[in-house]
Order: sequence, then C-alpha cells, then structure tokens
Amino acid sequence: MFYRDERLALFIDGSNLYAAAKSLGFDIDYKLLRQEFMQRGKLLRAFYYTALLENDDYSPIRPLVDWLHYNGFTMVTKPAKEFTDSQGRRKVKGNMDIELAVDAMELAPRVDHIVLFSGDGDFRPLVESLQRAGVRVSVVSTIRSQPPMIADELRRQADNFIELEELREVIGRPPREDQSPRAVNN
Repeated sequence: MFYRDERLALFIDGSNLYAAAKSLGFDIDYKLLRQEFMQRGKLLRAFYYTALLENDDYSPIRPLVDWLHYNGFTMVTKPAKEFTDSQGRRKVKGNMDIELAVDAMELAPRVDHIVLFSGDGDFRPLVESLQRAGVRVSVVSTIRSQPPMIADELRRQADNFIELEELREVIGRPPREDQSPRAVNN
C-alpha cells in the first residue's frame, strides 16, 4: 500500500535483486523501476548497492553502474574481496549490508516509506528499527522461486511484501544472455 503524498526512498541490494530476477527468468529495467515508484509517491532517493571487482580489466556490471549513476540513482559501491575457498575455488565476496543499513537509518527521519529490494534475512532488525522510527517498510523479493529468495522472518517483519514476479510486466524485460552481470556473493 502506497500513498501518493508520502516521501519514498528505494534501497536496492544489487546482487540480491539480480539473483531474484534471474531466478524468475527476467532482467530488471531500472528506468521503468524508477518510474513505477515515482508514480507511487514522492521519490526522494533511489540507492543501489553493489561490490565491484577492481582488479579486473573489465567488470560486466560496470556499464550498469555507470548507467544508474547517470540516470538518477545514488550509487554505493565498494571493492569486492577475492579469495580461494577450501576446495581451491575462486570466490568473490562483497557484502553491502552495513552500508545499506546505515544509509537507511540516516534517511529515516526524512521519509515516510522505504522500499527495500532484498530478501536477505539479515535486514529484519533494520526493518524493525525503521518501523520503530515511524517509517513504513515494503520489501520486494520473491517467494515464487525454488528455493524462495526471501527470508520468512524478513517477509513477516515488513509492513508490505511485494512479490517481484508481480512487477515483471511493469519493470521487467527479457534476460540478455550475452551481457548479464555476475552477481557478487554475500
């Protein structure tokens, strides 16, 4: 439930939203996403959080990051950490949870409603804290993937759960096989 006169802010956990949309078989059109939420209220800010591999000559997510930056999104990035796991596989880790939580708490006094694009159960205490501060919180993720991409405790804590699959017609586009950015593991 949205009210046209409420001040909105979007907080997008980039790797989590990418994984959820991919599991449902579509890509996000971020221009359409921003337009959709501008119609739902007074959109003050749209944050996008992602970790970037700095030592790669070309990062497949770089064009998306640049496009978002030039098209009204506040980009929050940090270098991803590379490591080798116990089986000798190369892994990438870039958790942006703390940055997102700090920004949400700082913005809370200036907004009425926060829309969190993530299914990560680690955000449940953040949602609870925002609610205590008088901010309504909607969470966008999916329960229609196998396994579901949203933690049950996060879905239950939110004021409103928005099923990503139900936004497909509004903010989705067919997946691009050749240019899909890699998700960074949390």
